Amino acid sequence: MGRVRSSKSFFLMLAFLMVVVAGLAGCSENSSGESGGDGKWAGQTIKVQMIGDFAMEDSTDPITGEKTKGVHVLKEEFEKQHPGAKVEFILMPWEGYTEKTQAMLTSGEADVYQMPGVADFAPQGVLEPLAPYIEKDEDFNLDIFIENQVEGWKALGPDSDELKIYGLPFLGDARFIAYDKKLFDQWGVDYLSDHPTMDEVAEKAKKMTGKNPETGEQNYGIWFRGDWSSAFTLIDTAEGQNGRWGTGFAWDEIKFEFNSKEMVNGLNWLLDMQDYAPKGLVSNQGSENWMTKDNNIAIMLNQGPGDTVKPAYAQGLEDRIGIAQEFKNDEGRGGLFAGSPVAIAKDSKHKDLAWEWLKFATSDFAQKYVFEEMGLVPSVNSALEWDSVKEQDLMLPVFDAMKTPWTPRYPWGSAQPRFILTSEIESALTGKRDAQAALDKAQKESTEWLENR
Repeated sequence: MGRVRSSKSFFLMLAFLMVVVAGLAGCSENSSGESGGDGKWAGQTIKVQMIGDFAMEDSTDPITGEKTKGVHVLKEEFEKQHPGAKVEFILMPWEGYTEKTQAMLTSGEADVYQMPGVADFAPQGVLEPLAPYIEKDEDFNLDIFIENQVEGWKALGPDSDELKIYGLPFLGDARFIAYDKKLFDQWGVDYLSDHPTMDEVAEKAKKMTGKNPETGEQNYGIWFRGDWSSAFTLIDTAEGQNGRWGTGFAWDEIKFEFNSKEMVNGLNWLLDMQDYAPKGLVSNQGSENWMTKDNNIAIMLNQGPGDTVKPAYAQGLEDRIGIAQEFKNDEGRGGLFAGSPVAIAKDSKHKDLAWEWLKFATSDFAQKYVFEEMGLVPSVNSALEWDSVKEQDLMLPVFDAMKTPWTPRYPWGSAQPRFILTSEIESALTGKRDAQAALDKAQKESTEWLENR
């Protein structure tokens, strides 16, 4: 019996120790968890929504084949800089991001949002205005951002009649004209100038359409998407003629000029360019050889850094690709303003910590992460001094392009008028309507949508 009691005592003691160890382990986990810790930010957890190809864990880049660090790197660094704080990510793809973001804001699912649709969401009163945070934070200065980036993301609040800051620039972006220097050389055509006109592009595209004089292969002078981004391509042609999409920013002040003389001229110019492009513009076909050694297209309109810079270096084509600016007006402005700011949800319970995340997301640490790991474009001036940027000459014209697009961002860019205009451009490109009729229809339907929204 004594041996039995001894064994029983031993197991009771062992069980007690296991409970104690488990308790300590729980405390240890808790100390770095949501409600534990003794740092300044102890007990605070923020949820951060991010859009795109971000992944939590390390992965292999499908373009470069290189290892890419996951966003756990950002989490670890932020939590190290903010003792006691915790970060949870909600990662989503670009597909359907507008609807998903709306649902998340409605249900209060996150504290911080990557917010390319800030112009649509700020008027709903679901975002925190950032001016008070900027004014009281002596460690923060808007001068860190590349020219035009802060201005481009300003938006109207629910009760304001002037544009205000609801998001800090997180991802930069730009549109430009890319071209293949090798084809220009083979055809004996001068490279595009840094700021080409529509006449220059048309003239050179025409010269390089036909049988390549050196290879005998069929070449095409130009290519552009006739579907998804065609509205922005067309608007830029109007801007290149000192035209514009319209005026206003608040929905009740917007007046479209979709059928202006410059817009009609621009669409007729795109219709003319079809003669120098491969078949399939409207179905996003014909450019399959672009960014390969077998490329057969000389000039690509409305390109972005993701389409150009990273693939060029990954394919070893960086010396073959040239970048020229999109069409600008007489004031040097033109082209789509793009990218993503980051914003704080109005109903966030940890707004001060969320502001810390906004500053962190625009710090050199996070900005280097998005460029060096993700191949995305930084939004800060300091990037021009990074070795990783200096190694890629193609980034320099990209930064130039970020300084001169039309700002603030087209307020209808993610709303129904964009899709109405895109549809009518497709109608013209497929011969269903002439340019004037297509744009008259786009103007009428977009105006009616405004009146009935």
